[in-house]
Amino acid sequence: MWRRDRAVRGPERASPADIEPLNKIFSNSFTDRYRRDGMPGVRVPHLNKDVWRFALESAGKGAMLWRDRSGDIVAFNLAHLSGTEGWMGPLAVRPDRQGEGLGKLIVLAGMDWLKANAARTIGLETMPRTVENIGFYSRLGFLPGHLTVTLARDPESGPTTGCTRLSRDGAVEAASECAELNKVVAPGLAFEREIHLTAELGIGDTTLYRRDGALAAFAIWHAVPLAHGRPREDLRVLKLVAVDVPAMHAVLAGVESVADEEGVDRVTVRCQTGQGEAYGALIAEGWQSHWTDLRMTLDGWPEQPVSGVLFSNWEI
Repeated sequence: MWRRDRAVRGPERASPADIEPLNKIFSNSFTDRYRRDGMPGVRVPHLNKDVWRFALESAGKGAMLWRDRSGDIVAFNLAHLSGTEGWMGPLAVRPDRQGEGLGKLIVLAGMDWLKANAARTIGLETMPRTVENIGFYSRLGFLPGHLTVTLARDPESGPTTGCTRLSRDGAVEAASECAELNKVVAPGLAFEREIHLTAELGIGDTTLYRRDGALAAFAIWHAVPLAHGRPREDLRVLKLVAVDVPAMHAVLAGVESVADEEGVDRVTVRCQTGQGEAYGALIAEGWQSHWTDLRMTLDGWPEQPVSGVLFSNWEI
């Protein structure tokens, strides 16, 4: 009897040359996930190639893929490390190769890579309604935590006091200030790579807020369309670090001002509800819930304490 060859080889490092097949697996896998969750009408689009380039380059050697004997990609997992904060995503197995244990293989590989590179936090995010995924990750040692709520609102116009953009403010010096602020608010975390790649790829910028002459907050944001071939819909905050809630409001006002200037209709920020005071303050300011993800962390590798406000996006 003929049997399909189920062998795979990897992991090997994913590169920009792999974006097209990665996009296809991403779209097909997540579309299939929605179908199995009872939403057959949802079709997940291909992602913008610039967004993929950012994800691959920010993951670096943690961008892993696996191939079959024909050389076609069957699975991938992008493991990211920002200082000591490690997380995985996106990750997917080609639909026709699911049910073979490849999902476990690629998650364990990501965990091993993050541990080997001195991560103190190892996490990922999944859809709260997808109990199958939650059970799968739980069996691998991940514990469910708080939600990440994507909050959105229409940008308000007008200049904002104390806010500038890194691209207009001496990038080297400003990036150094951001690194120092990270040490105060979230020791061990480092977002210099994300700041640099955002500027280098021309997909967004970093807004800075200074209070009494000192940097009190920064927000890294992207403005390119998330989906391939679609118009620009929003300005997305990926990382936000602030010494306190007022500084968070101020830097977001600076981001909104940029969105208004550039004609972007919506600003979104992915807020971790573990930051209860910050979350409540945003809701009180009129930000509206748009999407939710469940944040899970590996037992023994939890999120680290924060002194201030930290929003760290674990999605691309």
